[in-house]
Order: sequence, then structure tokens, then C-alpha cells
Amino acid sequence: MKKTTGTGKAVVYQVFTRLFGNTNTTNKPWGTIEENGVGKLSDFTQKALKEIKGLGVSHIWYTGIPHHALIRDYTAYGISNDDPDIVKGRAGSPYAVKDYYSVNPDLANDPHNRNLEFKELLSRSHKAGLKVIIDIVPNHIARKYEGKNNPKGVVDFGANDNTSVVYDKDNNFYYNPGESFLVPDWRNGYQPLGGENINLADGKFSENPAKWTGNGSRLSKPDFNDWYETVKINYGISPDGHRDFASLPEDFGHKNFSEHFEFWKNKEVPDSWIKFRDIALYWLDVGVDGFRYDMAEMVPVEFWSFMNSSIKMKNPDAFLMAEVYNPQLYRDYIFKGKMDYLYDKVEFYDSLKHIMQGHGWTDHIPVVQNGLMDIEHHMLHFLENHDEQRIACPEFLGNAEKAKPGMVVSATISTSPTMIYFGQEVGEPAAESPGFGSPSRTSIFDYVGVPHFQRWVNNKKFDGGQLSPKEKELRTFYRNLLNFTINSSALMGKYKDIHFYNKDHTEYYNHRVLSFVRWSENEKLIIISNFDAGQTFGFDLKLPREIIREWGLQDSTYQMKDELFKEKELSLFVENQIGHIRIDIQPLESLILSII
Repeated sequence: MKKTTGTGKAVVYQVFTRLFGNTNTTNKPWGTIEENGVGKLSDFTQKALKEIKGLGVSHIWYTGIPHHALIRDYTAYGISNDDPDIVKGRAGSPYAVKDYYSVNPDLANDPHNRNLEFKELLSRSHKAGLKVIIDIVPNHIARKYEGKNNPKGVVDFGANDNTSVVYDKDNNFYYNPGESFLVPDWRNGYQPLGGENINLADGKFSENPAKWTGNGSRLSKPDFNDWYETVKINYGISPDGHRDFASLPEDFGHKNFSEHFEFWKNKEVPDSWIKFRDIALYWLDVGVDGFRYDMAEMVPVEFWSFMNSSIKMKNPDAFLMAEVYNPQLYRDYIFKGKMDYLYDKVEFYDSLKHIMQGHGWTDHIPVVQNGLMDIEHHMLHFLENHDEQRIACPEFLGNAEKAKPGMVVSATISTSPTMIYFGQEVGEPAAESPGFGSPSRTSIFDYVGVPHFQRWVNNKKFDGGQLSPKEKELRTFYRNLLNFTINSSALMGKYKDIHFYNKDHTEYYNHRVLSFVRWSENEKLIIISNFDAGQTFGFDLKLPREIIREWGLQDSTYQMKDELFKEKELSLFVENQIGHIRIDIQPLESLILSII
């Protein structure tokens, strides 16, 4: 049963843009660009992009493109200096955007031409066959936002706000009239810039009246653990919860994006809605193919209906993915909010992490998957991103090899996109103490190098020339797996759990093993993963009668090959409409068996 090549799963490669091409290995805590270096847009050469594409990637998410608050003097380029008292780290958080119509000047060889250099990167990415995703952070913006590159007619955030009231529908922010903003008390040994004495690091920032903070804190002096570097955007929800915008009819989850667009067409909406819609449409015009939305559940679903339908009217193929961590909200944000994909963290990732760490049974995975079957295509799978611990760090697994079965399951169990984070494919452990950031997560706040990944960059040859044999083997595993997924018709087809059937009917089948089947008209797959790091399992895996009938198999013998490494060929025996296949699966091994 030979498969035919067709459109398979989407694979997103998240890359922290300013870290990708940085070859500096100093990694001084709180170091400057001169000390620790920084990557540039130009580091994404055709060679680099070809290698990323060759890993089995369809979309590249350039994290940290919009200009965000940072500590570096760009006044020669018409950019004001930012205050260290309201910036996290020296390089700054990419989620404290300072100017939505401009590119982070750190990324440009010539900051005057930073937007042009990004357009050139877009062109190179598209030429390499990659779709491009960038961030939009609709819930909050930098405390010192300055839209100095606004297109004609675009009024800056807060410029027309009535600051004498806490709330007004068309205010972009919430205010504490009569109160001035006070910087938080830094704790846990942190000081702005690690204690470096510069003029602006004085424990003060002028903001009068004080605005509410990005995570919703209403305090004029937010806590250190609040998102104090940002301010909350007002979407027309009053402090007491009243909503000054139309509600979507209950049945609107079943309507398409054009019907959502028509619903909002002649309705008055809050000013912040218009501002963020226009930001998205601007970047679509630049050539971006989609967006990743930060903390989407903190913004009303009606706004997403308005925003995403406007985007889809301009580009029906735009790739829209978002952070939503409350499972009770998933379906509203997918159907009413017209999101394409949501992070599958709280149920799938968290369960898989528990199993990979040796605490949980694989029994939980089919239960989670079955509970999401109506929306499984929309639940984006990952094992790493910039918010999560690196697999290879001691706090997660301490060994990148231990994630192999989890990665196979994550990438093959559903039709949803798969996302990996740059450096994951070579086992980056994020061991540095870079300043504001902390070990276990590659810092998004500091100028740092990424040591294991730098060995793949190999002085910008992008050929893995400095990787260890183990790191090369790991990258080969990811390349084989991801390239198979983007070409597999079965992985865009049907799914059936056979784990519980085998637990009931198969001797020696273990709860550290997981098995399921995927199929299309032209491709039939049996997928088995062993999550145990020390034990080989041998058993007679069985396919139930309903699968044998669904696949149209007769009582006979069928040859199967492993699609992951092409080294194994096994025999599937069908007798009395029950399938039998002898499996001997090594520690941390996975098999993706297809009928030849």
C-alpha cells in the first residue's frame, strides 16, 4: 500500500530572532551587545533558511520582530531611550512592544533601514519555501509606547484618551486619576541592569496618571511579579465587567469568517479594536503570512471575531495561532474567535511532560486526545517554546534523548501543527545565568549566546560542523520525523487508539508504552513509542477487528517498514480478522510502521 505525496501537517519553527545568529560565547550576566553580541536579520541567509526548511519546516515564527523596549542608545535614529526601571533585562521583553509599525533596531545592520531589512528577510524566507509568522501582543504594550513610525492617519495609543476617568469605551488604557505610577520594589537580588549605575536607573518613572498594568493589576505601584513593564489595553470592558460592544449570537461559532466580517461591518467598536486590526493588516501588506497572539484569552472573544475575520478577508490562508490556557475557552476562541490554532499545553503538553519525567502512565494520553477530538486539528502541539523549560535542562528531563518518544507522539497523534523551538533539535539545555532571565529557559530578556545551537551555526556556516555525534544524531531524528510528518497523508487522516485494546489483550504490554493507528486511503500507520529509559519491551501487538476491516485487510501477511529510520521491516499477520505484529521496542525507541 504505497503512499502518495500530498499536503501533510504544518510544522512551525519558532526562532528567537536576536539570538539565532549570535556567535559570541561570552555570556556575561547582564552583558551589553558589545560584550555578549546579538544576532541580526541578515544572519538568516539562504543557506540558513534552506537548512531550516530541510529540517521539515513549513512555517517560521520570528519571535521579537516588532520594536520593543530595550536598554541601548538609539537616539541617533530618532528613538528615545528606555528606562531600566520599567524594562525587564537589558535586551528587553519582546512582549513589551514600543512601536508596532517598526522593527526592533537591535536586529538591523543599519537601524535606519530596519523595516527594509525585515522585508528582505521576508523575501528570503519565502524564496526558501517558508511561510512567516510574527507576534502581535494585543493585551498589553510597553509602558513607554511611542508610535514614531505610524502610517498616515494612525493616531498613537492613548493620544486621545480622557485621562480624568478610570474608564471610557474609546480610551486605549485604564487610569488611576490623581495617582502617579511608582516603580515596583525589585526582589530576589534583582536590580535594574544588575546594579549598573546609569542615569535612568533611579527607581523612578514618570507616568501621571498611573495606568493599569498589563496583567490586569490596578495598583499604581505594581508588584515585582506583575507585568510592570507593560500597560493593559482597554477593549471596551468597564472595571465592573460591563461590555460596550455587541455580543455575538450564540450560533455564530458555526459561521465562516466572511459572515463574521459582515456582522461587524456596520457596528461601532472600541478604538483599541481598530488600532490592533490596522496593525495586523499593515503587516499582512508587508508580506507576513500569519501571527502568533500572546495571551489571547485576556482579550474578549468578540474582538478576535472582528480582528481575525478582517485578516482572513485579506488573506484567507493567514496562519493564526494563539495562547489560550483555559480549556473551557478553547471552543469559543476557535469557533467564535476564528482562531486557527491554540496551544495544547494545559492538557496534552502537561500530561506528556509528566509521562516523560517518569511520573505518569501513558493511559492518560488517549483520554486527553479523545476529549479534544472535535477540535484536535486546532490544538497546536509542542515540547518547547520560549515560555517553557528546555527539555535537556535538569528541571525538565536533563537529557534530550528522553524526549524522543514524546516528540513522536506529539508530532503524529493528531492533524494539528507541530512546533519546535530553535535549539531543541540539538538538545540546548539553557544552562546560562544571563541576568534577568534564569537557567532552564533560554532568556528572552538578555543579550546571550545559545551554546549548543551555536555549534550548529558553526560561525554562520549553518552546517552543524561543531556538533557532537550525539547532537548530530538528535538533529537527524528531528529531521527524519518532521519531514515524514509534512508528507504523510495518514497524519492528516483518521486516528484510533489501540493502547487500551492491547492493555486488555496483549501480554507484557506496558503502561510505559503507547500505541495508536493513523490512516488515509493511501497510507496505513501503526505508531508505537516506549517512554521508558531503561527497559526493552517485547510483545505481540494486536490490531482489533474494526481496524482490520476499516483498512480493508484480508487474512494474510503484510510487510511493514519503519518510516523513522528506514532500518526495520516487520511482518503484520492477519488471522481471523485480528492483526498481530511482533514488537521488540528498545528504551526510548519509537516505530512508525507503514504497510508496504
